[in-house]
Amino acid sequence: MEGYRLDELDFREITNGYKERVRRLALFDPLYDLDRKREQDQLGNPIDMKGLGLLALLFFFEQKLMRDYKTDRKQLTLFLQRLTKNHYQLEETDYEKIARTIIQTFRPSTGKKSSYSFFNWESGVEESIEYSILKANNFDSKTNTQYYTLDDDGLELIFATKEFYSEFQLSINQLMLRKQLDKGEFNGALRQINEMRIDVESLEERMTKLKHEIQRSIVSEETFERYKQLLDDIYGRLQREDEEFKELRQFVKETRERLYSKDLHKKESKTYNVILRITRELESVHYEHSHLLEKTFALKNTTLVTAQESLYYTGIQAFNFDQDIVSHVVSTPLPYDSMPGILAPFLKVEENPIWSPLTLLAEQNITEEREQRVEQGFIEAKDHEKDDPYRDWIMTKYKQLMEQFLHAYDSGKGSTLSQFMTYLDEVEASDRFEQRYFYDFWLILHQRSPIHRDVSEEQDNQTLLGEALSLLGKRTLIVEEGNGIVQRTERFSIQELSISLEEPDDELF
Repeated sequence: MEGYRLDELDFREITNGYKERVRRLALFDPLYDLDRKREQDQLGNPIDMKGLGLLALLFFFEQKLMRDYKTDRKQLTLFLQRLTKNHYQLEETDYEKIARTIIQTFRPSTGKKSSYSFFNWESGVEESIEYSILKANNFDSKTNTQYYTLDDDGLELIFATKEFYSEFQLSINQLMLRKQLDKGEFNGALRQINEMRIDVESLEERMTKLKHEIQRSIVSEETFERYKQLLDDIYGRLQREDEEFKELRQFVKETRERLYSKDLHKKESKTYNVILRITRELESVHYEHSHLLEKTFALKNTTLVTAQESLYYTGIQAFNFDQDIVSHVVSTPLPYDSMPGILAPFLKVEENPIWSPLTLLAEQNITEEREQRVEQGFIEAKDHEKDDPYRDWIMTKYKQLMEQFLHAYDSGKGSTLSQFMTYLDEVEASDRFEQRYFYDFWLILHQRSPIHRDVSEEQDNQTLLGEALSLLGKRTLIVEEGNGIVQRTERFSIQELSISLEEPDDELF
């Protein structure tokens, strides 16, 4: 029985287009060549050369999208350096070596195309395939710079790694089937329909997994909305595929009727039988696809809604008034003014429109008009405590800024804020003015200017600027407004500030 079924196989159809399939596999060969290179950084960590090779292709692809046709090895080196500086410990020369290796792998230094040898099971002979991932785009003789860009095979390799191939494979097969039917390649069309059947079965398995995932993973409204959008997208794509199935069936029907009307079914009975088989197989695949469309619709309107209702009732069952409301209100404690807003959802709506005359005899809250008003309510918790990690962190940052400013000022590079920022660039500390706390620091100093030690050290050390101001000693810091706007980053800008330090007057001591 097994031998009989094996005899039914069309070996020519199986091996048809074998060379083209191998060519697509050969495009990945340079990436595996890079993977076999055992490169390490200065700490002995292995370098992901295959990943860097793919990133290099994506870099050239992005440059092609931006119509930048002058991309050389130095730009690739800078791209890899900025991308991986937090992962590898490498010098600039190491990055140049990696970039050179990647370019030579994708485009051999000989200038010839890469080749891939294989045995062609369709023709039965040993053959070789040539491909080109990168190609030379231009050459600048003045600077002796070679520019590169993606070749056609490089673009095909990039597109082969896109994730949309699996999602839209059925639509792609539908387009290929229409072209084969137009050209009269009925045997190939029958094989294409069988591939479409596999795609539909794969989609059905994914829908089953998605159903279980929805029932298991919806734990919030955000998750519910995400799955709802996903199902809407899937349903819309399935609807478009269903319309294409209907058009394909109509096209096959017209082809069959045309052959029958011209009595070609008698002259070319084999072709007509293939058309009949295509009709049956296409109707079968369309039926399975329609079932998948109904399953998606049911998933949208039953499973998804049920999961949302389950989320609602789970929240009700898990809700504990004493623990979630009373304990939170009493232990924080919350301000008195916020109480009505918190308790309002749990209180009954006022139903009695009249008021009692006894209200006039109720105790009145009489307060005198004083300069110091008495707050009616609970004592609010302090905004920050002494052991607040963020408070300790910002105090440390302010102290570091003051230390760097004093160094800059003593060296004659701190009389203005822009000069101080230039000094930070020189000492490779430009990341300071890329953070928000840098500008808060100078705004606070400007508000408090002039700043001198006229308060006790214990009181000053309790503030965020305590440790920073202690570095001033007996000097007075004066921060005044200057001319112009200083903007060294895209996110922040600040008005120019004039900064000076005054030494104490010895006559007063």
